[in-house]
Amino acid sequence: MKKTAALLALPLATLALIAGCGGDDSSSDSSGTNGSNEAAQPAQQSGGATADQAGSGGNVLELQADPSGALAYEETSLTAEKPGKVQIDFTNDSPIGHDVVIEKDGQEVARSSVITGSSEVVSFDAKAGDYTFYCSVPGHREAGMEGTLTVK
Repeated sequence: MKKTAALLALPLATLALIAGCGGDDSSSDSSGTNGSNEAAQPAQQSGGATADQAGSGGNVLELQADPSGALAYEETSLTAEKPGKVQIDFTNDSPIGHDVVIEKDGQEVARSSVITGSSEVVSFDAKAGDYTFYCSVPGHREAGMEGTLTVK
């Protein structure tokens, strides 16, 4: 009986050790290539729909990849109500990897990582004007995965 109990205790102890050694899957390092990703601030929603803006907060926009796996974003236009910090909460629930790149006058100003089944925040300082956002995964932009960001 003691031998059986000892044999059962060993795998349980091993499982407890393994579970205790597991890391936190929610990584705070979701930086893009320009290191401009920052924490959320309340402000403006995507598609021109206005949300509350904090007194010192920037513009917060939401952008989603098509969850079915199509090479498309759910939104093709985003509007930031004022110049300054713009934050894009990018979500890709599809099984296909996507990213979001923000470009103005042919110059990249921000970029997310290529993600699948997760979200990432991309922030940058924006001046008034029109920006282009697109997926840089080969073939995705060419298939129409792009849109316009207007900063008023």
